[in-house]
Amino acid sequence: MLQVITICSIALLIVLDQLIKLLVLKYLAPVGSFPLIGGFIQLNYAENTGAAFGFFSGFTVILSVITFCVIAVGIFLLLSKKIKFGVEYVCAVAIIAGGTGNLIDRVFRGFVIDYIEPLFIDFAIFNFADILVTCGAAVLIFWILFDTFRGRKKLEQEKNE
Repeated sequence: MLQVITICSIALLIVLDQLIKLLVLKYLAPVGSFPLIGGFIQLNYAENTGAAFGFFSGFTVILSVITFCVIAVGIFLLLSKKIKFGVEYVCAVAIIAGGTGNLIDRVFRGFVIDYIEPLFIDFAIFNFADILVTCGAAVLIFWILFDTFRGRKKLEQEKNE
């Protein structure tokens, strides 16, 4: 049952990402940009042929292959129950969904549609899929560090007893 919920969750997030991007193409691309929260965030249509911050621009095929491999490994780990349900599991779902959303763009459009631009800081324009990948990866890293330190502390306490 968890596997069905997992696949449905990933699919729902991918569909949401692609629907947002279709709306961006239809309504934002013709006007270019639109202030969302004055001086804070604006919607700004951008076509990104690279990865985060435009790195590896023009390497769409290589980025697509790497992304596909990460997604395939992630799905295998989830569906084979190598990752138990919990923080790591939810993070993997977010990373897989976001990666797939951007992979769809790269394969079918040749670029990733970005549209969220923070104005309060000099930062890259990004999208919903990027948020999923970034938040999933950040929480996963912090969780692994927390879990590692917690495990070390527990071992130290056991040695001192």
